[in-house]
Amino acid sequence: MDGCELVCSVRSLRRLRALGRLRGFGARRGLRAARWAWRRRRTDVWGPAPRGAERARVPGPVSGAEALPGGGVVRFARSELWIRIAAGGAVFWAWDGAGPEPSYGLGGAVPEVDPRAGLEPDTDGGWRVVSRRVTVAVSRYGAVEVRTPGGVVLRRDLPPRWWEPVGGGPARWLLRTEVAADARFFGLGGRGSGPRLRDGTYRLGNTGPGAGGGAGGPGSVTMPVQMVVADAGTHLVFHDTTWDGRVALREGAEGGGSGHDRPGTAALRMEGGPLRCWVVVGTPARVLARWSRLAGPAAVPPSWALGVQHAGGDGAEVRRVVAGYRERGLPLSAVHLAGGGGAEIGRAVAEAGVRLVSVVDPAVRAERGNPVYEEGRRLGAFVRDGRGREVRGGAWSGEYVYPDVADPAVRRWWGGLCAERSGAGSAGVVLAGNGPAGGPGLSWSARRVLEGRGGDHRGARNVYGSEAARAGYEGLRRLRPGERPFLLSRAGWAGMQRYGGAWVGWAGDEWLGWAGDEWLGWAGNDSPGWAGDDWLGRAGDDSAGGAGDDWAGLRAALSLVLGLGLCGVPFAGAGGGVKGRAGVGGSPEWCLRRLQLGAYLPLFLTGGGREPWEFGPVVLDGARAVLRERERLRPYLVTLAHVARLTGSPCVRPLWWGAPEDRALRDCGDAFLLGDALLVAPGVERRAVRLPRGRWYDTVTGRAYEGPGRVVVEAPPERIPVLARGGSVVPVRGADGGVELEVWAPPAGRKGGGLLVPDPGDGWARAEVERYAVRSAGGRVVVRQVRGDGVVAPVRPVRVRGAAAGEGQR
Repeated sequence: MDGCELVCSVRSLRRLRALGRLRGFGARRGLRAARWAWRRRRTDVWGPAPRGAERARVPGPVSGAEALPGGGVVRFARSELWIRIAAGGAVFWAWDGAGPEPSYGLGGAVPEVDPRAGLEPDTDGGWRVVSRRVTVAVSRYGAVEVRTPGGVVLRRDLPPRWWEPVGGGPARWLLRTEVAADARFFGLGGRGSGPRLRDGTYRLGNTGPGAGGGAGGPGSVTMPVQMVVADAGTHLVFHDTTWDGRVALREGAEGGGSGHDRPGTAALRMEGGPLRCWVVVGTPARVLARWSRLAGPAAVPPSWALGVQHAGGDGAEVRRVVAGYRERGLPLSAVHLAGGGGAEIGRAVAEAGVRLVSVVDPAVRAERGNPVYEEGRRLGAFVRDGRGREVRGGAWSGEYVYPDVADPAVRRWWGGLCAERSGAGSAGVVLAGNGPAGGPGLSWSARRVLEGRGGDHRGARNVYGSEAARAGYEGLRRLRPGERPFLLSRAGWAGMQRYGGAWVGWAGDEWLGWAGDEWLGWAGNDSPGWAGDDWLGRAGDDSAGGAGDDWAGLRAALSLVLGLGLCGVPFAGAGGGVKGRAGVGGSPEWCLRRLQLGAYLPLFLTGGGREPWEFGPVVLDGARAVLRERERLRPYLVTLAHVARLTGSPCVRPLWWGAPEDRALRDCGDAFLLGDALLVAPGVERRAVRLPRGRWYDTVTGRAYEGPGRVVVEAPPERIPVLARGGSVVPVRGADGGVELEVWAPPAGRKGGGLLVPDPGDGWARAEVERYAVRSAGGRVVVRQVRGDGVVAPVRPVRVRGAAAGEGQR
């Protein structure tokens, strides 16, 4: 270290000490932070050499081509492009000889190629691959176009550019893309500024608390998966590269008949890794069905996990919460425990009919005598630097080491530890610290096994959370092979749905708790679908809200869940882990609105602040109604969970899901669909909502609205506006505890229908899907079960709403 570095280090240390005093951490913690930062810097000295001088490269002109099954190879002067179209219509292409494997994003074997697709010459010296569902055209200089079977261009990737270090090493690259002028961007994992991704730069690297993430904000579940929706069609693109990067998005503009259209653009810059991607085209439902087959089907949680869960705390907090819920007759399915004593506490809460879920952190305290640390040292399980030394990170409570979960042997060892923790009176696991990339843990040059290929943390950081979730999931399966594991992860990457769900947070939590960040400053945004909506009319109004309120955080949490669903992670939710900005848990109104929103998300997690009964009888009565409605909808949520595994369709869907060509719906982001049957429009007092086509009923008043169009619905403090689609079938829990069908009458002469997946239990029994058809005839609503085998089955209890009479038929 030279003199200049020493001066900089001293200045940084002084700043950290001052910051520590201001935040109440104290000088000692500031010194620890400085020591960890210095240690990371010293570790990187032994890592990869600086990039130094670089040489730019483009593909150059085409020089030849070779036809292969399902596609072929197009060769250029300085690179080559491999294209293959799978039998299901998914398109894969890669530059510089990269292949689809190895991949952390794919959930199984690479799909078979389409034998009818073949490489053939195109105009102007280019080439194309034609299949029944999609056409891929390559220009003579390396531009790649994805077209519909009718020839309409959905996306055009311009020739890529690489920057290669002169002394050797991974090349960074840039890929610019053009889409239709009317196209809108969605996805990129969990983003608080969406779900529609507006103009800005979005980081594709998992970060932690307080780390900048560009327009999309910091997050621990980012992934290079985009869904692009336009009038011409919908397509999803997955750039299968685990390295850090950024994508700059810019929406297009139409000329309106007086000028040329300006296309939308996406500029993807990656710091390394292969330049390869998958593209699927079709309707939103078909796109996610094909993506689910590529990335792997979602893990279905046990039915109890779709009930009410509480982010408890330590043992004393867990006991207090369970007793409070039981005393007041509030339904509660599970409570989360952070700390030891799982077996004893598990037995205690089981008497109240509540399951215990253990909160686990992959970090291991680096102390001699700690049995887990000693065993891990003996196995060589922890991440090391270029000199072979353990890489140590820190939390305020001490120093920690991290298991290298990209090593299959370590993954099995650490997964067994998760299973042991779950076996001690617990029914599942929450991985709360599996995203060390944004904390003080791992430096860029930390060495990783990467399934035996070897590498450093630059190419493994983003998948650390997913691989930890994989370890925990596999460990739980080995421990209890007859039960479906329940696992939640706070970090992840593409394909994480194979191992469980994602838990995002409210404002004040590690996702949304940095009120000074630029990405939470959009509460006054005038863009369509956000500003002017009465839901966030409280934002910034000090007279209306409490000191701990964060109305923007509620909307950001919904955006995160919607974005994850469009990336193939259907089981996600928000809640817990928040005390409010002032540490008081928010105002009574904010507390109740938060519960109302969470009750219609796949994962319903309460807690983290003041309990409902602490606000008085009005909030308690409102919370009781919310929790009971959640329990009433449990059969519908079980159905959606199994449908998500079978079809890839998310439980929570944007309003444009069934009509992506409706531009007005594409611009709406603060209302959502729960399955196909229910439309949820969070609001304060009253709000405007744009309806998709069809008849919609207010589930409380029964008032009917006709879509498409914009209507104003009431949002009194005691309930959240929920509309039911006419003709839909909603399985609910009846008064006797059994399942009954709540059928909403279709308009005269129209038809409808719905699905029911009876709860197969918490094991691996195959889910049976029951299909029901609804029609309006002669002033009556007729419901019948659709069976293809001719077997007569008893009709389930049917309750028709939105009409005076109804009947059930086989």
